[in-house]
Parts: sequence; structure tokens; C-alpha cells
Amino acid sequence: MKILFATGNETKAKRFSKGLMEKGIEVLTLKDIDTELEVEENGSNAIENALLKARAYSKITDYPVFAMDDSLYLENVPEEKQPGLFVRRVNGKRLNDDEMIKHYSNLAREYGDHGRLTCRWVYGMAVINHGKETTYTWSKEDFYMVDTPSDTIQVGYPLNSISINKKLNKYFTELTDEDRFSIQEDESDVVEFIANSVKD
Repeated sequence: MKILFATGNETKAKRFSKGLMEKGIEVLTLKDIDTELEVEENGSNAIENALLKARAYSKITDYPVFAMDDSLYLENVPEEKQPGLFVRRVNGKRLNDDEMIKHYSNLAREYGDHGRLTCRWVYGMAVINHGKETTYTWSKEDFYMVDTPSDTIQVGYPLNSISINKKLNKYFTELTDEDRFSIQEDESDVVEFIANSVKD
């Protein structure tokens, strides 16, 4: 069985592949179908944006499709400066990796406690299988965003260079494989949701 993950981000595309493969489901990406649509993500939350993406791609493929979106909440930052759904877009401009590091480290400097903000990601996912839509939302553990970047930059995930895992007190870009294993969050519930939505 195959399912299309409606994302052009190759790193993100691998996120659920292993868990789904163990359930006999192969994850395809936009690269595999050689198509990428311009989808206007104008929903009011992560679930709505995930649905918009999944619907757009389900119209052009016979595979079941899943899509996800995320929103970011920064503690003690005023509402008008919260990134929410628009993590890369600030004042109408799409930021590149360097601009993102600069913008968010400035927020940490301005609103953080000694240059450190407590943050949380909230995710929304939508699966469309033969016209049937199902959705799921979950959040990750809090982490710190800081005003001083790591020397290591991860292409496509610039915020990892200014984000610190609370348990290990290390930048995400500097975590070893052993570190990642020790703090790995259990997303088996997400894999189970996708698998059940496909097999219904």
C-alpha cells in the first residue's frame, strides 16, 4: 500500500516513513510523483491548512494523501508577534533561513528571560482516502528558543540552530544520535492515525 505525503521538504518526508513501512505502507513524496502544486494555505489553524494541501493533491492522484502543518507559540511574546501558522512569513515577507534565525533570536532577546523563550509546536494532520477526510492534532514538548545561535546550521530547519532541548540543555543542531534517541518523542499515535485512516 502507498500513501502520498504532500510535502516538498525531504527531511520532513522521512518523519513517519519508518513507522508506516512497518505497517506495510510506503510513503511517497512530491518528488516521487514529480508534481508540486501552489496551494494557498489560508486556513485559520494547522488542521485547516493540512486539509487544504491534502485536498489539492488528492485531486491529482489516485493514492491516499496526507498533509500536515504546524504552528508555533512563544511564551510571553505579544499576540501580534506570535508566529502561529506563519513561522516563515513575517510582515508579508517569506524569510530565508538566515533571516529566520535573525528574526527569532531577536524575539528571544527582546521577550525572553535572559535571552531564552519557552516555546511549543502544535501540529495538525489531514488524511484523505477515497474522498474520506480524517484529521488529527498533537503538540510537542516545550523547548527553549535563545538569542545566540549555534555554530551549526541545519538547512531547511533554521530554528534548530537557536532551539535548545530542555532535558539535555543542548542545541537541536548539536544533538548526537544517542541524544536524539534518548529524547525521541513517541509519535506512534500519529503513525497509527495515518495507518487507520488509510486502511478504513
